[in-house]
Amino acid sequence: MPMNDSVIITCALTGAGDTVGRSPHVPVTPEQIARSAVEAAEAGAAVVHIHVRDPETGAPARDPRLYREVVERVKETGTDVVINLTAGMGGDLVIDPENPLTHLPGTDLVSGLDRLPHVEDLLPDICTLDCGSLNFGDGSNLYVSTPDMLRTGAKRIQELGVRPELEIFDTGQLWFAKQLLAEGLLDDPTVFQLCMGIPWGAPAEPGVLASMVNMLPEGAQWASFALGRMQMPWVAQSILLGGNVRVGLEDNLYLSRGVKATNGQLVERAVQITELLGAKVATPDEARQRLGLKPRA
Repeated sequence: MPMNDSVIITCALTGAGDTVGRSPHVPVTPEQIARSAVEAAEAGAAVVHIHVRDPETGAPARDPRLYREVVERVKETGTDVVINLTAGMGGDLVIDPENPLTHLPGTDLVSGLDRLPHVEDLLPDICTLDCGSLNFGDGSNLYVSTPDMLRTGAKRIQELGVRPELEIFDTGQLWFAKQLLAEGLLDDPTVFQLCMGIPWGAPAEPGVLASMVNMLPEGAQWASFALGRMQMPWVAQSILLGGNVRVGLEDNLYLSRGVKATNGQLVERAVQITELLGAKVATPDEARQRLGLKPRA
């Protein structure tokens, strides 16, 4: 696993977590999210990973109109950046532990196809595909993505000609993603995002990451991230193992202890780490070539 000498930086701009009240820099409205995407791109991100939120409440949303507004606003600026839209919304199930057949507020659970209307509408460069179910933190919150849902979603994404980024939260999910590839539901090059430190998935431990990298199919492109204070150490960890990196306010709110970050500042820090390791930062065009994307229109 030689070190990566040309690093694709992804910035995950806002996510779906309960972070809006914890930092004034988390973008909420389509205008704010688009502005943050441009800021991240100007700082060195080749890819921006986009969630949307209810503009009034900041709650996670999956309204295709919000995605359209964000993407159009970014494109109107002329900014050169690869667009990666989440397709993971619609998998949340909160059960009543005393009556597990009853779901509680916070549940937003739809079929695999019903997680894709914005992808069908906008045909982004990349969309995510969360490759399995997970106990999502403490309590009774589950993320649900069954094999049947995944096969259906992967097939539709393939039909649309969009590159799926395979979100891997544990080793079994990587095993199943390789099964999708064996069944012809994924095209080369496969693109993996190894998601570390999310309770209760794969822990943010270097040995675990190295094991997952060893499991990847030949020729795969991959990146990794870890949450909170591990975000920047994980930039170095990923590069040293031959991968690309992801930073951004979806995963971490701080530049240093007590100092709230912007997305642009987090990308700048990732650029610094990359260059201090002796690697270069990949341009959007270089990212498109390596990830098997269409040239910029």
